[in-house]
Amino acid sequence: MNDAKIFKEQINQQNALNAIRKKLVGKNLNYKEIFSIMDQIAKQRLGDVLTTYFAASGYSQGFTNQELYFLTKAMVETGEKLHFKGIVADKHSIGGVPGNRTTLLVVPIVAAAGFLIPKSSSRAITTSGTADDMEVLAPVILPKEKILKIVKKIKACIVWGGNFNIAPADDVIINVEKELMFESFDKIIISILAKKIAFGANHVVIDLPYGRTLKVTHLKDAEILKNKFEYVAKKFNIKIRVLIHRTDEPVGRGIGPILETRDALKVLEQTNGRPFDLEVRSIDIAGNLLELCLNDSPKKIRDNVKSKYGNSFGWATKILEEGLALKKMKEIIFEQGGNQNIDSKKLIPGKFTYKIQAKKDCVIKNIDSKNLTLLVRALGAPLQKKAGVYLDKKEGEKAEKGDALCTLYSENMYNLTQGKMILEKFPIFNDL
Repeated sequence: MNDAKIFKEQINQQNALNAIRKKLVGKNLNYKEIFSIMDQIAKQRLGDVLTTYFAASGYSQGFTNQELYFLTKAMVETGEKLHFKGIVADKHSIGGVPGNRTTLLVVPIVAAAGFLIPKSSSRAITTSGTADDMEVLAPVILPKEKILKIVKKIKACIVWGGNFNIAPADDVIINVEKELMFESFDKIIISILAKKIAFGANHVVIDLPYGRTLKVTHLKDAEILKNKFEYVAKKFNIKIRVLIHRTDEPVGRGIGPILETRDALKVLEQTNGRPFDLEVRSIDIAGNLLELCLNDSPKKIRDNVKSKYGNSFGWATKILEEGLALKKMKEIIFEQGGNQNIDSKKLIPGKFTYKIQAKKDCVIKNIDSKNLTLLVRALGAPLQKKAGVYLDKKEGEKAEKGDALCTLYSENMYNLTQGKMILEKFPIFNDL
């Protein structure tokens, strides 16, 4: 790098530092200032400490709607973008709900319906992200050209966007947030929409859960988030639908990469004992996304769906029940380099186990999602794919004395011991 370039980078870094100082004292930033921060974070020139200061400033001070638009735009502009023609569908959950692996169901359902749905997924901030789970089935780190080829051929992919510079600042910020296990509401909006835009999405459904132990605890806050999502999406001409769900317990029974993936495959396979709450939630999201896409589809297609299935939710249900979603998922796995002959029975969790048993006859009332997250991380997830917790009992279910309430899995005795220690201090079953 010559002297002129070195000097320019020093100026850019100083501009970013000045902008961070300005935000820390509660002042609003213009686009130039925000771009300088995103640019330096994307190039990994601020370091973890300064990046943390910026993340913390957003957590404590918040951003105006205009700043949210600027931040999203800058995060997109400092990375690569994919371009597709026509309707491009996508979905995303704001996270915080253990086991909520709806992407592994929604993507194949929507793709089987004939719509493009290239899915860029995140690594975990808490227990396990969609990319961590999909990695159980197939590689998620693929070059841009490979992704374009796959989507052109089978209309879908489920990959990690951090590999080829899609909204690169986001993954840097996620890494500094991971240690504190927090993510500001505003950062959630920026992170999700930046990746949707960079992946060319123009029809998006957001799953926005709220509940007593989740990221968003109150309905009022969920509604504020919904309005902000809609404001920023409109700036980028994205058709969006934000689904607010009251959620007081994990979705599905498996928590951790292999256990969550196994739950999703059980639903795709329509096996007995599959988690119906995961199935219902996935059909709801897929149905809403299909409806959003149908609104901009030719009348002939809309009429055909109405006459055959009644509505988009009936369509999504039929795709799942007839095995078309499973077939599409196996295509995705194969094209991304995985084993398409995989099934739920072949996904075996860690061999080091420990069962939590009921000390008396009871009805499960409260499962603490935050404490469950701490437990699963202590067991080794998401880096250890076989680590996690299986919920033998969920809220509203009866347990007799001696029944298993949950089973802990780990790949080694050290992490299992750590999990037991966490469980003593942070119980996941309350009011027992």
